[in-house]
Amino acid sequence: MKTDPFARDRLPPPEQQPEYLFDLPGLQFPPRLNCATELLDRWVERGQGDRPCILGPGLRWTYAELQAQANRIARVLVEDMGLEPGHRVLLRGANSPMMAACWFAVVKAGGIVVGTMPLLRARELQPLIEKAQVGLALCDVELAAELEAARAQAPVLRRVLHYGGELERLAAAKPPTFENVDTALDDTCLIAFTSGTTGVPKGTMHFHRDVMAACACWPAHVLRPTADDVFIGSPPLAFTFGLGGLLVFPLAVGASTVLIGKASPDALLPAIGAYRATVMFTAPTSYRAMATQVSQHDLSSLRKCVSAGEALPAATRQLWKQATGIEIIDGIGATEMFHIFISADEAHARPGATGYVVPGYRAAVLDDEGRELPPGQVGRLAVKGPTGCRYLDDPRQSHYVKNGWNLTGDAYLVGADGQFEYQARTDDMIVSGGYNIAGPEVEGALLLHPAVAECGVVGQADEARGQIVKAYVVLRPEHEGDAAMVRTLQDFVKQTIAPYKYPREIEFRASLPRTETGKLQRFKLRAA
Repeated sequence: MKTDPFARDRLPPPEQQPEYLFDLPGLQFPPRLNCATELLDRWVERGQGDRPCILGPGLRWTYAELQAQANRIARVLVEDMGLEPGHRVLLRGANSPMMAACWFAVVKAGGIVVGTMPLLRARELQPLIEKAQVGLALCDVELAAELEAARAQAPVLRRVLHYGGELERLAAAKPPTFENVDTALDDTCLIAFTSGTTGVPKGTMHFHRDVMAACACWPAHVLRPTADDVFIGSPPLAFTFGLGGLLVFPLAVGASTVLIGKASPDALLPAIGAYRATVMFTAPTSYRAMATQVSQHDLSSLRKCVSAGEALPAATRQLWKQATGIEIIDGIGATEMFHIFISADEAHARPGATGYVVPGYRAAVLDDEGRELPPGQVGRLAVKGPTGCRYLDDPRQSHYVKNGWNLTGDAYLVGADGQFEYQARTDDMIVSGGYNIAGPEVEGALLLHPAVAECGVVGQADEARGQIVKAYVVLRPEHEGDAAMVRTLQDFVKQTIAPYKYPREIEFRASLPRTETGKLQRFKLRAA
């Protein structure tokens, strides 16, 4: 069978790739591996096809029904669209059962999924299409306009199939069977673009092996889900946090997942009760927003809550636990690593700490020369494991991977109990009057004040001090952003953390710039 070598030809050279670790028994994979076979087809083969798999508004697909739909779409891709193994297929749409079927169809056919966030505009889609040389897209008909505008500027995108009509009609005419392509464990199945918190997104290449390795590490050892769990959450499937938490991880254990298009806090809370969800994935900002509304909804089915995507403030952890009784499972992952590699389960969670190294990974805190620092000292977080950074034809690979380590761009220290404690993004450390100040620590202090709904803290150039701490604050509706509030918040921070860390300037805003996944875009605040 003819295979497009595009992805393999654009992998970083071996000397620029990280060291990979496959020490766990669950990380011993055969040379031929297709993750769609492992995650979906094996349940049907084992007689579990009638188990609930994908839930959505007015819809309940079993494993067998998802398999049949994915098989039909795979036939459309191969028989009607001429898809060959290695071809890139862009997926554009909100979370939905159909999006899940499309994801599996592409992987079954040996294609490479290129996930894109639903809110991206044409000018943002165009460079992704050209970077990944995408020839085919599967797009929700409701999101077609921006993709068509991007297509006009990116002629490499030759075909677009819309679901919500056209794709379903083509698929209905196909038999529900498909022989998955016999892919290698190190064939690329996913190009995930970073969320753009620091500007131009980078395409990260993940193998079939990486998807299955992620299942064998954090979920198996920290989350510990069961086949009876019902997953729910807000991150898009185009984001690896969402792909893992809302599709790959539930299917790896035979569980079911709820896929709803608009999972804002107002929609997520009633959906938990409606679907009797047991495991939730969302960002810290969402937990903070939902905490005040918990009493109005039935969350009795919920047993585990996961936070990732950005640092979890201790105030948000406390607020959620007071509201629900549930201790949040925090974790740090990266698009480059596919998913979470440092985390603590509910029993070991500690406010202010991210957690321990997930089995299967190694982590260290390094100084600027790459030497490991002792506990208590702040340095650069470095990690290695069964997954790692492989940028698609990008010179920034050499900045992320050094001496076999993946350098995530986070500043951390290791506490006395061995837990890793987040300080800031390395470019978010503020040096003011000779002091090193972590912006997220100041944010955490501000969030403890009842008037503060959201905040972002960055360094601002200052002639006398080099930099000063500046805070951008969104107040709760009943509070006024005046000079008195500035003094109130400044005094509050001085009483909460070391006084020299207080924000010397505070600007009140109606909202803060965030990515579609909820990450604060501090680079936009710095530019302001």
